[in-house]
Amino acid sequence: MAKIKIKQIGSPIRRPESQKKILTGLGLGKMNRVVELEDTPEVRGAIAKLPHMVEVID
Repeated sequence: MAKIKIKQIGSPIRRPESQKKILTGLGLGKMNRVVELEDTPEVRGAIAKLPHMVEVID
């Protein structure tokens, strides 16, 4: 399966607990951190819930 790179661009400070948990689940938590994950529907759904905090890097 294809890989996808995700970069955190927003801070989890003053965000709902559910959004913080999604970030942790993606392997993020600090600003400008980049992770490479499998491109699955679950990962795409998590990214869709945090469009203001993460971006997909090509």
